[in-house]
Amino acid sequence: MRLLHFCFISMLTVLVAGALLGTAQLTSRPNSSDPAHPFNTPGPVAKPASDAQFDLWREQIRSALFLPKRMPAVAAREYGTFVPMSGVVAHRVTYASQYGMRVTAIVYTPAHAHGRLAAIVVVAGHGGDKTTWYEIYAGLLYASAGAVVVTYDPVGEDERNALHLSDSRSHDAVLTGKESPPRLGGVMVGDVISAVNYVVSLPSVDPNRIAVLGYSMGSFHAALAAALDQRIHALVLSGGGDLDGNGGSWDTSRKIMCQGGPYQALSDLPDKAAILHALHQRSGSTLILNGTADNLVALPYHLESFFADLSNRVAALAGTKASLIEYVFYPGIGHRPSWVNRDAAAWLNTKLHFPRWQNLSLDSLGETHISEWANSTGATINKGYDSEATEGGIRAVGKGFPAPDREQLQVIPEAEWQAHSEQYTWQGLAKQILLAQGLSATEVNPAATTGAR
Repeated sequence: MRLLHFCFISMLTVLVAGALLGTAQLTSRPNSSDPAHPFNTPGPVAKPASDAQFDLWREQIRSALFLPKRMPAVAAREYGTFVPMSGVVAHRVTYASQYGMRVTAIVYTPAHAHGRLAAIVVVAGHGGDKTTWYEIYAGLLYASAGAVVVTYDPVGEDERNALHLSDSRSHDAVLTGKESPPRLGGVMVGDVISAVNYVVSLPSVDPNRIAVLGYSMGSFHAALAAALDQRIHALVLSGGGDLDGNGGSWDTSRKIMCQGGPYQALSDLPDKAAILHALHQRSGSTLILNGTADNLVALPYHLESFFADLSNRVAALAGTKASLIEYVFYPGIGHRPSWVNRDAAAWLNTKLHFPRWQNLSLDSLGETHISEWANSTGATINKGYDSEATEGGIRAVGKGFPAPDREQLQVIPEAEWQAHSEQYTWQGLAKQILLAQGLSATEVNPAATTGAR
């Protein structure tokens, strides 16, 4: 039986205007054998932080990740549509990112929709992209519910890979230059914000009903984007959300370019995990979905007691402006993107009010066993994650969904892509990151496809 744990944060009744952090913020608790607060996370602050302090932290995060205060103009281009299933239209789209780069995306929309719609941005884990099963399924599921859903290629994957490879993890290839990891991580966080910019530019989208779903590596980028972008009202993190302190699991991630380095760049924040979550909780809500057997989430430390402690610190920082942090632990379950299951779908429906799910029981939509669905449709589950305990075992809301093939999910005509490939690929971005530091870009291998796993 599932164990559902909701952390109901006790709200402080008084927000002291202009209050700075109390001395409790400097208290160190470095005992990594204590499951309640490992990795040198400080205790709760004595007083909430002021609005001005939160604004300052937000600017500090942007600066550390080399993110501009204003992202590039959307400059969206559409390359045609197709109908993957009845009631859903898929749009082939690109939009602008940093360093002159562009993002390739499939945007799923409900056919014949009326009124302003909610929007969802899906942020992939390592090796994932818009052709991966969970991006496709989330796109079809939530577009059929009545939302606009953006699925996109992280830099280094699919159309943002020099050879159009998926699960290549090219963005893990380490570049010289001390600014390279936070700059690359900043781009990946910025790509989430650029996706929000894109949906906000659509006349059909309600800017007050925007959600972001992040899995694994994507949970990290989504959490940072939500801390910076107050337009993100609902945040669902799976296989992650467990941000910790200096020297912790995220700081020491072997994924130096996209996780470890960028998180280390935030180490001057007094309690970076609590600050990042508090920045979002003051304007939105978070649901975290993890398994008790997920060995990529710093077991055995990052379970219920970890999140209870984190939530107390968030509440102390944000005071009465904080919403609840909610979390679910699935017994015996490993690493997986659970934001297509019933818990996530029901939570999102309460936050986003999907027009096609009002006055409807989610049980009536049926259920899909993902490994069986992938086997029957040809949808791609990345290598090593097709087991019952991980992605393959997910029971997703909905039944009878198709899976568009890889060719259908390609956005840019080949001739145009060949002419402008450096606007999309890791190689093009890597050169720009090195040049921004005054370094030579000759080290970037035009044939590089795979980074360190």
